[in-house]
Amino acid sequence: MGRSAMKRVGIKDVAARAGVSISTVSNALNRPETVSDALAARVRTAVDELAYVPLQAAQQLRAGRSGLLGMTVINIANPFFAAMVAGAESAAADGGVRILVGNSGDDAARERDHLELFERVQVDGVLISPYGTMNGALENLRRRGIPVVLVDAVDDAGELDSVSFDDVAGGRLAAQHLIDIGRRRLAFLGARDHVRQMRERLEGATAAVADHPAVTMEVTWTARTTAEIGRDLGARIAAMPPAERPDGIIATNDHLGCGIVHGLVRGGVRVPEEIAVVGYDDIEFAEVAAVPLTSVRQPAREMGRAAGEMLLELTSGRATPSGRTLVFDPELVVRASTLPGA
Repeated sequence: MGRSAMKRVGIKDVAARAGVSISTVSNALNRPETVSDALAARVRTAVDELAYVPLQAAQQLRAGRSGLLGMTVINIANPFFAAMVAGAESAAADGGVRILVGNSGDDAARERDHLELFERVQVDGVLISPYGTMNGALENLRRRGIPVVLVDAVDDAGELDSVSFDDVAGGRLAAQHLIDIGRRRLAFLGARDHVRQMRERLEGATAAVADHPAVTMEVTWTARTTAEIGRDLGARIAAMPPAERPDGIIATNDHLGCGIVHGLVRGGVRVPEEIAVVGYDDIEFAEVAAVPLTSVRQPAREMGRAAGEMLLELTSGRATPSGRTLVFDPELVVRASTLPGA
């Protein structure tokens, strides 16, 4: 027979051990200035002896706030989103609060579960980098008066505050760079065509191509944007007859881009002499890859911190939801995957 679960120590146990009332224990823990030093010492001794831990929920009721923020991102395995979370956590720490992080993992149902959890634990506010269309769980948060700030996204209705990135300009920047270095057969490779950021990157690239009648661009959507999928794509392209290959590739993130370069090189294709590759996000690995990857830089940590600061303004009452937007501009970081020796 297994051991029975250990009984949780409660405030009544502390009061009995200290020989005081429950209200005295509560005052000693939460308003120590209202009890004598001797009583406070007796309560602290009882707390230590019993290893008593106050319930978070009870503390929330007393304070009126939880001191917690919720944050959900599309895929925390991607260093871009990890850096975004780090930026938000930095802002939260400066504001004296903590963040509960949920990883949706490219799954709308998991994203909804995280938002429902945030509602149940009564977080003070929520940061969300949404996967696809925002859902009813987000509306439930708003109806309960829980402030929400979008990260790497914007609210078409103009109601939610947001921190975002100009992905149309980023896509145009990537394509224009390839055109400027003489590439004429472009390929746009990425996943999640239902995600706004991806569609906007394609929109920008398409606009750049449209300005040059001699340039073409084929679009391929993949199941995910992992290095493994990129490697397989690169191998398939390397196996094509040279005249049918693209001579310039835009990958919708650096994981995919680094994988593509790896697959091309293993297949005997010279990068960038035969095929130039541009990634997106400028994660740390882009710079240290075997063929350093040219990439459109998104300042992920700065975006996360700005969103965290924006949410803290809402939770503290220093600002009210107004649909304000902060948009970061792209920067192209040129490396050897498009220019030899860069």
